[in-house]
Amino acid sequence: MDGVGHAPTERRPEPLVPGLVVHKYGGTSLGDVERIRKVATRIQRTVDRGHKVAVTVSAMGHSTDQLIATAREVHARPDRRELDMLMATGEQVSVALLCMALQHHGVRARSFTGAQAGLLTDGVFGSARILQVDPTPLVRALEQVDVVLIAGFQGVDAAGELTTLGRGGSDTTAVAIAAALGAEECEVFTDTDGVYTTDPHLIPSAAKLACIDYDEMLELAALGAEVLHPRSVWYARRYRIRIHVRSSFSFQDGTVVTALPRAQETAMKTDRPVTGVALDDQHARINVLGVPDVPGVAGRIFGALGAAGVNVDMIIQGVPGAGDSRQQMSFTVPRDLAGDAVEVVRPLLAELGGEVSADDGIAKLSIVGVAIGSTPGVAGRLFAAVAGIGANIEMITTSEVRISVVIPKLLAEQALQAVHDAFDLGRVAGE
Repeated sequence: MDGVGHAPTERRPEPLVPGLVVHKYGGTSLGDVERIRKVATRIQRTVDRGHKVAVTVSAMGHSTDQLIATAREVHARPDRRELDMLMATGEQVSVALLCMALQHHGVRARSFTGAQAGLLTDGVFGSARILQVDPTPLVRALEQVDVVLIAGFQGVDAAGELTTLGRGGSDTTAVAIAAALGAEECEVFTDTDGVYTTDPHLIPSAAKLACIDYDEMLELAALGAEVLHPRSVWYARRYRIRIHVRSSFSFQDGTVVTALPRAQETAMKTDRPVTGVALDDQHARINVLGVPDVPGVAGRIFGALGAAGVNVDMIIQGVPGAGDSRQQMSFTVPRDLAGDAVEVVRPLLAELGGEVSADDGIAKLSIVGVAIGSTPGVAGRLFAAVAGIGANIEMITTSEVRISVVIPKLLAEQALQAVHDAFDLGRVAGE
């Protein structure tokens, strides 16, 4: 139901709780006890203005990374079910502590795990998708309290197994809750004050966008921009939930993610074909060499990867020479799944012939914009900027709204700056 892809827009349910406000707080916003207290004060101010509030939280600070690191000290490749059991505890710590902080201020609040909040998922451990949200538990609770707090990033499948939604999945939890309760907007509080033309932590000259269309944000999120999880944007687009990305450390307006009016979208196309640049260095390239050049081989390889739950992104296939019966292919997968991918492919190659290897020294650099496909010269400017810092382009994929290239990781940040400059993205959008 919430997978990234095209789907008809569905009507948002009628509001089930009058005056409801939906918040989501990221791990940086909850990094220590003092920050938890400040978040509680912000929520209390919203309650004092007469609103009921539904809050989704991430794990504190970098605790999820710490949990994963600990798991890998115990087992190099931990079982995904047990890893979900472990990682879900991070959000449960956050939700309980924030609830206690609110109660300390006299705010009536109650915390929920994902399962208790009615989130039903499929059974894919580590990357589950939300199938349904039953709003009944939260609606009933809000008849008695002013704030409900939901542990993000998690749910339960039909068999009662705890599942997690993948890194960044708390965003999806929050938007799904907003849709189920009929809210018009979901405020996502993070450590940046909005969506920028690229990561402002890497490129200080990045410009903040006042608003961005769902489709552009979906591409940026899917291509490595870490402000929002791609499934959350897909969910928001489908149910027409406006997302307001804001800083938890200020009260300034941030960036609104919504369906832009046609006139405004047209102006954006004319003014700047490229809206933003995304960098993703969390992928690895799998190289498969010497496989038979016959029908069905690619289907067997990628079918096996899909059955094992390994998501494949960019794919290139080599063209054999005259009379050559062997070929090569390369594809990218999340870096954490590179070992799984090699393990899946190797038994097939024992039968088919060929060899497989993994390379995690790559990065994917992408430009996104509503008019990329219809504006001449965009690809040339991208390639020239990357070549200008001495980076060789190893893979390329394109669509109407994006161009992605794979380059050496060591040159990734230099390439990001060069491409950002090449498209003049440091200026304020709309100038």
